[in-house]
Amino acid sequence: MKYKLVLDFGNTLKKIAVFQGDHQVDYRTSEGDVVGAIEELKKQYPLIQAAILSSVVKIDLHTMTYLKMNFRFILFNHQLPIPIENKYQSPDTLGRDRIAAAVGAYLLFPNRNVLVVDAGSSITYEMLTKEGAYLGGAISPGLNMRAKALNTFTDLLPLVECSKDVALIGIDTDTSLKSGVVKGAIAEVNGMIASFSEEFDNLQIILTGGDAYYFEKRLNYDIFASGNLVLKGLNYILDYNEH
Repeated sequence: MKYKLVLDFGNTLKKIAVFQGDHQVDYRTSEGDVVGAIEELKKQYPLIQAAILSSVVKIDLHTMTYLKMNFRFILFNHQLPIPIENKYQSPDTLGRDRIAAAVGAYLLFPNRNVLVVDAGSSITYEMLTKEGAYLGGAISPGLNMRAKALNTFTDLLPLVECSKDVALIGIDTDTSLKSGVVKGAIAEVNGMIASFSEEFDNLQIILTGGDAYYFEKRLNYDIFASGNLVLKGLNYILDYNEH
């Protein structure tokens, strides 16, 4: 029984998944020793043979060497073949997680216009056409980034921790900040979806990312929630290059 290792290193967490075919059978996150976490997975899934890594942060030499020595390893970069057409004008600067999310969307909804909203450290919007062409999208600050910016670039505003249920009208500084950050981001996402929907017919919306739960029941549109869409896309890319 063959397994594959799929890794997504983001700005906040390093995500590690094991796939069998298209099915994700295990998932871990790490803020520290990735190699140690992989070793634990290898004990449970000794037949892991192939691995793919996408990273938006610098990869340490120890991790890279380990992956190359222990697996048929692919480092995802802009030169790697993918199953969709990439029309981004600067593919070398395109975040690997963004294009992997678009590939994941193509896997879930082929022959559909799809907008991926990925709510993580940043909120990103990825547009994939029904012809299988990735056009690009938009990037804006995520919830925590918005809260930190208000604290960092002012003298008196405190740093607040976002919460799911916030009132529209803040009754003190903390609740006013939370309303502006959370309700403001929700309004942004609704507005962006409206703009994309004006440009593309029969648009399928996919919501993913670590902060997706702030948005999933507060948007004015039917959405498909997909956890770990980037990992699903990377697994598809791995298969595409293994065959």
